[in-house]
Amino acid sequence: MNLSQHPFDTPAANAPLAAVTGATGFIGRHLVAALAQAGWRTRLLLRREPDEPQWRTLRPQVVAGSLGDEAALARLVDGADAVIHVAGLIKAARRAEFFKVNCDATATLARTAQRLAPDAHFVMVSSLAAREPLLSDYAASKRAGEAAVLDVLGPRATVLRPPAVYGPGDRETLIFFQLARWRRVPLLGGPDTHAALIHVNDLSKLIVRLAADCPRGEVLTAADGRPEGYRWDELLGAAARAVGRPEPRFVRAPQSLLKGVALVGDLARALGSASMLNSQKLRELRHADWAVSAEELARPSGWEPRHDIDSGFADAVSWYRSAGWLPR
Repeated sequence: MNLSQHPFDTPAANAPLAAVTGATGFIGRHLVAALAQAGWRTRLLLRREPDEPQWRTLRPQVVAGSLGDEAALARLVDGADAVIHVAGLIKAARRAEFFKVNCDATATLARTAQRLAPDAHFVMVSSLAAREPLLSDYAASKRAGEAAVLDVLGPRATVLRPPAVYGPGDRETLIFFQLARWRRVPLLGGPDTHAALIHVNDLSKLIVRLAADCPRGEVLTAADGRPEGYRWDELLGAAARAVGRPEPRFVRAPQSLLKGVALVGDLARALGSASMLNSQKLRELRHADWAVSAEELARPSGWEPRHDIDSGFADAVSWYRSAGWLPR
């Protein structure tokens, strides 16, 4: 469903205020809508004037600036009841670029919140990749950002690690549905790989629920109703069903092909160009254990995932087709 189809009432002037970074990203756009549905006012850090159709009815407060602008961060968090940090860098040509945004800017935001919104619940939306910081520069930078937030804010913060997030508007998981349309569907990981998933609407409502709870300095992980995760054949089988191919034929993707594609990405990085697929990302992709244990699972009172993999993938495909990203 297109977010602009949701009706919203303007939150009351005395409603709680959430200061949000990353609002124009995939998760952020859905999160702003979920906050409005839950009765929150929002204040958003944006580089440019918002052009999201649904925000014309939401009427969020807007602070012009970026994560590198400390004055803008101060205006963003001042007096907020919750600070929800979603912004982050997912591809970069250099390790230092990842750390500048995902660690250093995150630490600055946490210190600013400590000074100007000392009672606010700081929710950092990290990544499950942070659990394995040796896999990639991205994972290491997210882990360092988590440590910085908890070091500054301690029990006033909650770190949430989403697994693979999918749903309407996401370009990164579109590849699952494109591959699922092939005559032979390539399995990108090993047979014992398990990866947790969550639909973006479920994740957004989880973030809102956590923001409203009393913080305890926890590091939690999000997942749908199957936190033990999915094998690659289960994941791509569900994607195939969603695109109308109920009996796909699977093949193991040749390792030489995957490594060759990754090496092209490595060359691009060496030349100073950010590439999403490279050797580090391939290590993340092929890591065997992206399951979520009961000890780390976020299940706050009043929240349950609505989507299983079949209903969630069907929702994503419906949006992709309506947007022209997948053929009907």
